[in-house]
Amino acid sequence: MWSRLPFRLRGYLITMTGVLFLSPDALLVKATTVDIATFMFWRGLLLGLTLLGLAWWRYGRELPAAVKACGPAAWWCPLAFAGSAWAFVIANRLTSAGNVLVMMNLAPLVAALIGWWVFGERLRRQTWVVIVVCVAGACLMASGEIGVGSPLGLAVALIVPLCIAINTTVASAQKSQSRRGVDTTVILPLGCLAMMLPGALLGGVQLPSAVDMQYLLAMGVLLTVAYFGIQTGPRYLPGAEVSLVMLLETLVGTLLVWVWVGEVPTVAAFIGGGVIVAAMLISTLRDLRRQREKVAAGAPDSRELLEEAAAEPSVGSLGEGQGEGAGPR
Repeated sequence: MWSRLPFRLRGYLITMTGVLFLSPDALLVKATTVDIATFMFWRGLLLGLTLLGLAWWRYGRELPAAVKACGPAAWWCPLAFAGSAWAFVIANRLTSAGNVLVMMNLAPLVAALIGWWVFGERLRRQTWVVIVVCVAGACLMASGEIGVGSPLGLAVALIVPLCIAINTTVASAQKSQSRRGVDTTVILPLGCLAMMLPGALLGGVQLPSAVDMQYLLAMGVLLTVAYFGIQTGPRYLPGAEVSLVMLLETLVGTLLVWVWVGEVPTVAAFIGGGVIVAAMLISTLRDLRRQREKVAAGAPDSRELLEEAAAEPSVGSLGEGQGEGAGPR
């Protein structure tokens, strides 16, 4: 079943699965009572250990070669990953969730501009339209909380979409011999190290309370699946489209707050969520129809090309068989 899905649809499903597991993150951040340094130290440590174990299970002794195959991404992606995590947590402590979400919604546009300006990537007109529509829908969802919180929190929140865009765009720009891009999930433990070290230097090496530790352990499990899927997305999609799928966090996060906290979404939130879902669904259906029309007209089936490319040995494809199995996590 999985092998019969179109290449781009695989990327969307993998990234969407990661976003679903990422959605409870804001709730768990708000639920903890430890200071930011302690929170980030334990978040980086627990998440890093699980991601490192997953990478070692997939690659074994070939893990250093897989990291080397990431090229410049081995430096840029971990730093951007750590930067977005720190900015997200600090911004949520300084300002409202709505302000943070509005800033995060800029990630697809920033990623598209970085991809075009730095890497010469060109997005289809359809993708640009979907980005604009989804950003508008996400901003509409968060409009009820705009203006609540400090200006400093708003400034810190601006760092989040920039770091997300750098991570996804640089990851998608790395090329390998197979049609899939380079597997940059192997460098996520380095990002966790970059996340953990500032926390340790700021005095975060403290044992949290039992309740806070439970929340941190839950984050370690959920975020492992979340970030593995989101970081796998750029192997199938341009960075701007990965950032676009991450807008679903606004929708799912709002629904989670409704279910667990009892905070009923506004009418604008319902409308904005419907706009996001409709735009992405229509875009996906158009892609499926376009592929069928091309194949019917005699063009090669991209699924067959993908399987042929995957069969070719390359450093960038080490452990891909297991990686695919972990796929839509």
